[in-house]
Amino acid sequence: MSKINVRSPYYITTGTVTNLTSTQLELYIYQGTQTVRGTRIYLLNSFAVDNVCTFEIAELVRDYFTNVFDGDYSTDIWWVDYRTTQFVQGAAQTTSGYTLLKAFFGYGLFEDGANPTNNQAVLQSNTKIVKLDDAPAVIAVDTSLATQVTYQLNGQQVYTKAISTSTNSNAQIEYVTSGINGSDEFEDRVIQDNGTFEGSDCLTAFEGEYTLFDFDTILVDSSTGVTKLTVTNESECKFTPYKITFINKYGTLQDIWFFKRTNETLTTKTEKFKKNIISAASYSISNHQDKTLTKNGKEKLTLNTGYYPEAYNEVFKEMQLSEDCWIEIDSKTLPIQVTSSSFAYKTQLNDKIINYTIEIEFAFDTINNIR
Repeated sequence: MSKINVRSPYYITTGTVTNLTSTQLELYIYQGTQTVRGTRIYLLNSFAVDNVCTFEIAELVRDYFTNVFDGDYSTDIWWVDYRTTQFVQGAAQTTSGYTLLKAFFGYGLFEDGANPTNNQAVLQSNTKIVKLDDAPAVIAVDTSLATQVTYQLNGQQVYTKAISTSTNSNAQIEYVTSGINGSDEFEDRVIQDNGTFEGSDCLTAFEGEYTLFDFDTILVDSSTGVTKLTVTNESECKFTPYKITFINKYGTLQDIWFFKRTNETLTTKTEKFKKNIISAASYSISNHQDKTLTKNGKEKLTLNTGYYPEAYNEVFKEMQLSEDCWIEIDSKTLPIQVTSSSFAYKTQLNDKIINYTIEIEFAFDTINNIR
């Protein structure tokens, strides 16, 4: 089945038809079980130019996506079905059967050409994964292609997950992790597993000495072969690591870790007015003549990655191009925007050691003003 990546155009064309006057396209956009279409969403008409009609539907489908992330890895796609009726010399011809598509909030690059599909089992660009030691590695797979995901340590299986196909829109993308719901901390894992966490000095020492869910390789079996992902675990004892999750070019959630120094700044914005402080032909010098009407702020972080392999350049590129990003702070998942507008690619040949500095801004005002 063909895919639509709605951040790039998707063209439907009739091909050359002699004496073609126009074409009518019926478009269905829906979720749930495939082919249970419900009400037609759009009825489009295109006049023929040189006996060819062309429609672009990605922009219409894109309006249906709302990307949310609260720490729970889950992504729905949309089914897109259409059929056409051609008019030759003004007379309607036979209506075609339905063409079935599935839409992802992804995109293609210019060099990918028209109607990019990103058709692969592992829905990320990198085959090398760098993560915080003891944190799970969450990967997204296309359930129509992947059949099994296996985590290994030194060639020995430590965890495996079978992937099943489905006709439901909420099961086309599956997030596989060796942890519990993507939790990065032992306390969170206990709570999410319906346990009761009781901290102690012995437990703290245990966590510092032993790694949970240790693995160094992930194998993804699919109908087209096996994809091998190598995993590097990084420990950090000086700085607080932060995890950013973003929507990548495949339309799925992907994590990237920032291990080194972080700087935090606050920028405020104020609206003022002149206040009348006269009372009985006098005034108090303690009163504000310039009075603040409203004041709020935006907090920003400057993050440093630490040392990354050159293969991660594509991942940082996709994060820069992403429209939806989140950061995990104090077990809270908060929306952010990447404010660094330029990105200089680094290579081991030119730069020896690769460290990136990224500026982000929280996508909300510091003072709660939601009304």
